[in-house]
Amino acid sequence: MIHIVFETANIEVLTKAFELDETLHGEVVEIKDDYAVGPIIDIYETYGYQQRRDWWKELLEFSPFTDQLGIVDDKMTVHNLLKKLDDETIVDAKGKREELWIWMGQNQHDVCGYYWLMSQLKDYQGRIQVLYLNNLPFINEKGNIFYPSHLYEIQPKEFLKAKKLARQITLSEFELDPDEWKKLCNENAMVRVLEGGKKISNRPESFYDKDLLSAMTPEFQKLGKIMNTVLGKLKVQTGDVFLTWRIRMMQAEGKVELKGEWSKGWKEVEFKLANSPENSN
Repeated sequence: MIHIVFETANIEVLTKAFELDETLHGEVVEIKDDYAVGPIIDIYETYGYQQRRDWWKELLEFSPFTDQLGIVDDKMTVHNLLKKLDDETIVDAKGKREELWIWMGQNQHDVCGYYWLMSQLKDYQGRIQVLYLNNLPFINEKGNIFYPSHLYEIQPKEFLKAKKLARQITLSEFELDPDEWKKLCNENAMVRVLEGGKKISNRPESFYDKDLLSAMTPEFQKLGKIMNTVLGKLKVQTGDVFLTWRIRMMQAEGKVELKGEWSKGWKEVEFKLANSPENSN
């Protein structure tokens, strides 16, 4: 059994659940890219893949995460997964072949990752389980009922209940879901959001600009402070790398003013609203 997750924080909580239920025990593999943002046209072709890597390279410039690009290789991750699925010598005590369990929270990051991954797994229909915690109640540490958006919000003991939700991805889903993903890829918007279920809709690259501008003032603020304000209020979550890129774009458009130099890193730059008609009201 190989467990697939889409966020690093999910690995720890799922591993802790293994200690409570040996039947869950298995390798945990993370799909690391965030397919909810950025170019995805021709994503399975060399050209499209390289275009996406070049885009991330631009975003990561000047960030504290410049080394991340080198460790994100989902294509190799899938290659290794398929090798294990094809290996007829990998069987359990009952002679059962290797299975993949894909875990998703109710957020666009996980769902887009699911679409990207499952579109490459049709040949293994019957051996791919999905656990989508979509609009399901769980108990938090205080004993209250809540509806988690991310797997890491769930207590390890609650995964014993969650595992009962595992089901095979149906042949119909292997026909329809890749078509939905292909449509999104061809439209190639820069932002994708979850509307409900597995319904993903496209949004323009400026989708988060209003939130960013609302966190700024006529006085200069450190980038870190702006990020903390925005990330704490976002209804549709995304990462600070993408948001910082949008600030860079708005700076180029004259909507915000920069103090400091990008080349010295994120900690050394500050921003305020520009003295322009767009922001004077």
